[in-house]
Amino acid sequence: MRAIPLLALLLSGWFAVPAHADEAQDWLKRLGRAEQQQSYQGTFIYERNGSFSTHDIWHRVQNGQVSERLLQLDGSAQEVVRIDGRTQCVSGSLVAGLGSLPGAPAQVLDPQKLSSFYELAVIGKSRVAGRKAVIVSLAPRDQYRYGFELHLDRETALPLKSLLINDKGQLLERFQFTQLSTKTPDESDFQPGQDCKPLSVASSKADEVIEPQAWHPSWLPPGFQLARSTARKDSQTQVVVTSLMYEDGLARFSLFLEPVSGEAATESRVQLGPTVAVSRRMTTTEGEVVATVVGEIPLGTAERIALSVRSGPAPEKP
Repeated sequence: MRAIPLLALLLSGWFAVPAHADEAQDWLKRLGRAEQQQSYQGTFIYERNGSFSTHDIWHRVQNGQVSERLLQLDGSAQEVVRIDGRTQCVSGSLVAGLGSLPGAPAQVLDPQKLSSFYELAVIGKSRVAGRKAVIVSLAPRDQYRYGFELHLDRETALPLKSLLINDKGQLLERFQFTQLSTKTPDESDFQPGQDCKPLSVASSKADEVIEPQAWHPSWLPPGFQLARSTARKDSQTQVVVTSLMYEDGLARFSLFLEPVSGEAATESRVQLGPTVAVSRRMTTTEGEVVATVVGEIPLGTAERIALSVRSGPAPEKP
């Protein structure tokens, strides 16, 4: 997801009674602790681009290790099992935003940092999955990111519901529990189905990992910083693809750079719900390169980032 670990966002609200930002920060701190300390299991619905899906989730925290299993209940059987942040097996192609790459770093909320780019407020209360919730709003202070509304469980601070909203107030994505239990899942709950294929060490290293090439966007929305960079050489095509991931503490996007030739070097701009993909073709001394920005950010933001991509290392901050 984009940007936060699966159960970290929730929105929608009833009684709009804005409260002091300090209270909102306190709830976000509780949310961050709950994700790392609270075991639970339940069923949630996920809505995106007018499409709905239903999922079971098992989340266990034991001896400092977080285990999680997701299983889609409708349509094709899609499943993923993660242990301590690393994907153990996967089946199907999980809805964008619900999975994560093997070894991707966990994102920890920093309410104080977020308050520089989002206006934080407690705006009311609600009831989700039979549980009382408090509604926390994160409204962007500029046009470069989306807004969030989080419904946090009053007892545990776990997210019970989340809405992702654009600058026109349109709903782009919904996550909502229909049933939640804080009972610790059993070991048997993490046994994957027969279609969940293990990710072997051999397959995860099929492409050679090398030092990223020197590329950078010369413009970034305020607050976004480089969080991760990798480069892989495809074992068959020998093409090196560079990946740069940026985040503001809540939202994320990735910049991919791939050498191409001939008609393969196309430009495009696509939006599916909250996710955008903008590709730009560039001519360098080494040949043609396509820069692609992918993430849950406004289309205009992605286009401006793509247009700003330059070769060479990013300049040092003063």
